[in-house]
Amino acid sequence: MKKLFAEFLGTFVLILFGCGAAVLAGNYIGVLGVSFAFGLAVMVMIYAVGHISGGHFNPAVTLGLAAAGRFEWKKAWPYILSQLVGAILAATIIYLIATGRANMPAKVGAFAANNYGTYTLGAALLTEIVMTFVFLTIIIGVTAKDALNKFAGVAIGLSLTAIHLASIPITNTSVNPARSTSQALFSSDPTALSHLWVFWVAPIVGAIIAGFVWKYVMEAKEKKK
Repeated sequence: MKKLFAEFLGTFVLILFGCGAAVLAGNYIGVLGVSFAFGLAVMVMIYAVGHISGGHFNPAVTLGLAAAGRFEWKKAWPYILSQLVGAILAATIIYLIATGRANMPAKVGAFAANNYGTYTLGAALLTEIVMTFVFLTIIIGVTAKDALNKFAGVAIGLSLTAIHLASIPITNTSVNPARSTSQALFSSDPTALSHLWVFWVAPIVGAIIAGFVWKYVMEAKEKKK
């Protein structure tokens, strides 16, 4: 239960700060500010509760680590459920704050939901698969036994920042199915829910590929050395 609560709390803070920055302050801080909000949120929560649960805060990360042999498959589903609950609670709070503003219109707008707008479905899938693959490769690499683990949180946070800078214009950046689900539930954009499957399938595919590549290519070479 301690681990599950840590995952719930970490995901809650990630969505509250990251999506909260996009919804509540996006007009002031822009893409750069939102990108850093996500990166800083994941970094601080890795240091806060990562030693308890491993600091996944993302269903794709949980499944990617399982594919890499770093996490038990049977433990993945309780983690994912905890992450979803944390994300949805954070989105609920963001919604309540956003709709409490004076002269707030009846609809909250896109609500930082993911979609692929003017890009094709193929471009969105490719973006999310590749970005999640890179994200998981970095996570698995910096948390390896021989890595400088004290700086793992910094590397992971900065990599998430860079991923947002590159992909916000394309998909509004998911690489995290829990983040996509929580925002889609409150968005008044009709494409948010219809596009949601993309932001489950692509991040999970990218994460599992990264896990298997590390396990059967990178880790195999490490053992030979």
